[in-house]
Amino acid sequence: MESAPNNKALVNLATGLEDAERVLVAFLVATAALSQGKQVVIWATKEAVRLGLPGEATGVACNGCPPLDRLFEQFADGGGELWLCPICIDARNLGDAEKVPNAKIAGATPVWEWAGNDATVFSY
Repeated sequence: MESAPNNKALVNLATGLEDAERVLVAFLVATAALSQGKQVVIWATKEAVRLGLPGEATGVACNGCPPLDRLFEQFADGGGELWLCPICIDARNLGDAEKVPNAKIAGATPVWEWAGNDATVFSY
């Protein structure tokens, strides 16, 4: 029996703009998966949760790299979802802060429920 096609990509991003190149690579992988028709969730943990705040995903990570705000916009426009770790949000007192439209608070259990048995997982 043929298995169902892998249609999901989960990207765990545990680094914020303190390592902008890692953020860049995570969003490049995520937008590439979206362009392949996959459902994509970036699960932001640790300092990466700050990317869920308006105006945070900006700048250029490296010489010749695309601007982060453009990648972030492509990710959102392509249907990508940014899930923010609730413990990490609370640890940074960001629970009441405004979030970007494609962001939501989601812990480990919802992440694994969404991923199921057929998601490809990347971690940065």
